Amino acid sequence: MSFVSHGPVVPTSDALGVLRPLPADAVRLAADGLLGGWQTRNTEATLPHCVTRLSTEGNLDNLRRVTGDADTAFRGFWFADTDVHKTLEAAFWSGTAADFAADTAALLEKAQDPDGYLDSYYQDPARRSQQWAELHFSHEMYTAGHLIQAAVAAARSAPGDPAAQQVVAVARRFADLLVQRYATSKETDGHPEVETALAELYRVTGHRPYLDLAARFIENRGHGTLGEGRFGAAYFQDHEPLRSTEEVTGHVVRQLYLLAGAVDVAVETHDTELLAVAERLWDSAIDSRTYLTGGQGSRHRDEAYGDAYELPPDRAYAETCAAIASFQLGFRLLLATGSAKYADEMERVLYNAIAASTAVDGKAFFYSQPLQRRTGHDGGGENAPGHRLDWYECACCPPNLARLMASLHTYAATGDAGGLELHLYGSGTFTSANRSVEVETRYPWDEQITVTVTSSPDDPWTLSLRIPAWCDDVRLTVNGTAAPAGPQIHDGYLRLNRIWHEGDRVVLTLAMPARLVAAHPRVDATRGTAALVRGPIVHCLEHADIPATGPFAGHCFEDLELDTGSPVSVAYHSSGLAPVTLQIPLRLQNRGDAPLYRDLNSTGTPPAATATVTAIPYFLWANREPGPMRVWIPLAAQEA
Repeated sequence: MSFVSHGPVVPTSDALGVLRPLPADAVRLAADGLLGGWQTRNTEATLPHCVTRLSTEGNLDNLRRVTGDADTAFRGFWFADTDVHKTLEAAFWSGTAADFAADTAALLEKAQDPDGYLDSYYQDPARRSQQWAELHFSHEMYTAGHLIQAAVAAARSAPGDPAAQQVVAVARRFADLLVQRYATSKETDGHPEVETALAELYRVTGHRPYLDLAARFIENRGHGTLGEGRFGAAYFQDHEPLRSTEEVTGHVVRQLYLLAGAVDVAVETHDTELLAVAERLWDSAIDSRTYLTGGQGSRHRDEAYGDAYELPPDRAYAETCAAIASFQLGFRLLLATGSAKYADEMERVLYNAIAASTAVDGKAFFYSQPLQRRTGHDGGGENAPGHRLDWYECACCPPNLARLMASLHTYAATGDAGGLELHLYGSGTFTSANRSVEVETRYPWDEQITVTVTSSPDDPWTLSLRIPAWCDDVRLTVNGTAAPAGPQIHDGYLRLNRIWHEGDRVVLTLAMPARLVAAHPRVDATRGTAALVRGPIVHCLEHADIPATGPFAGHCFEDLELDTGSPVSVAYHSSGLAPVTLQIPLRLQNRGDAPLYRDLNSTGTPPAATATVTAIPYFLWANREPGPMRVWIPLAAQEA
């Protein structure tokens, strides 16, 4: 039987679910599109950058210490091995960095203990006695999880490659050790992640103990076995059993990784109650704890969710890894339920929070994702930088981005014998069974998406095109003839069922006027402000677009306000930072000499000046000289 490649998430054939992921090689994103361009940049810049930094920052030497091939002190965080594993996963998904993959596979095999244990921090002779003794802190299972996910990538992308086979063997030995130690235990790791990895390893191998262990770890959590630590049991997701939890809380990445594992276990075991829990907690996050950009997490101190509606833009933590986890969870829920709301959120977080993480050259990154930088912000350190950094002491985000972007095409579409569903719009080719289409689009810069059938059976099948919730003006033509779109939109998808022929062409137009958006009144931090959105793209005002001459020159960035009495227009560019920007009317309230607190005036302060200024896509900010930025722009003051 011929080999069929697959991506990171592939439920078994008898799992619960509405949609089926396409084989990885059934989707090819065009390099001249935005999504395909990101993948190309990842292959050519981000992945090589990560490979280089693993050497310069000591991650690989940490493993070589174990084998006796390096005589250096351990460097980095105790879970530094995970950066190696994530980069290795990216190498397999991308099909590049073959030398790195081969060398690393051999290194991991050499460093692994005879019983399967592999964690260079705890393989140090001085720390061997602490193995498995401090699970709240150690990240040992978290480290194993990322190794397993690299093995899943190896097995699905290059099963005949010797390096891939080595990685799979190493990961299975570690997974078997986990099963041996914890199959009947009530313990669990302080950082969820291994659950989803074990479930996927089960899907690759068919070895049921891996899935059973993932299910046990989910049930073990929430009983306080990990202690309070510095930030309380919620930080570990150990404050309450998952099944009875009503709201997301605690460390965001841990919460989202736990939910991803819960969905994986739920669909494989047909546990509808557990699936409903994941849906409930997803709603809790989206309804009151998610930034306009799709970022999650408002508290720096413990990298955590805040209270409902606690979403300060300038203090947003919104970690890049949390955005990636949200995207991955959304895809699992999309497969399980078929609900368009999950694909909508995948799109929002991808085009804003995830995209903003990476510089245009692919070699510098944000760890946290603020929605505002104030004038004079001290952004030199890595805890709240005012610009992207090329690496971090805790470098979890860059390799995480590398593995996501390397596999991005596998999240764009689904399909089976009944049809093809397009969820993320990007130029490329998409094949489901014996039917193929070519997509041509400049989305999200352009409103038009053209889908051409390139092969089709003689039987009818359904082409499903997602209609984003933000779009209320949908236009459709089929083979050049206008057709009513509304009657064919069901559950967030335009569903076209017919006998298709080679050359049939569908043109979908999703109107993208510029929109002013206000937050819920309970989001106190953004009262009296508005944000600018066009299609799925959140825009921002950045200091670099304030003219050096004219009425705003020399004035404080924070004194600029949005003039809602004048229209916002869309501007198109053939060169420059962004193909599309918004032209927004601003007015200056010059209050530089005002006291910190003042009496309200009955008539307010007249504006000093007005002018039109460019607003750029949020994901492109900080690619010029450092300085202030804001997504939420003050509206003209209403004083009484």
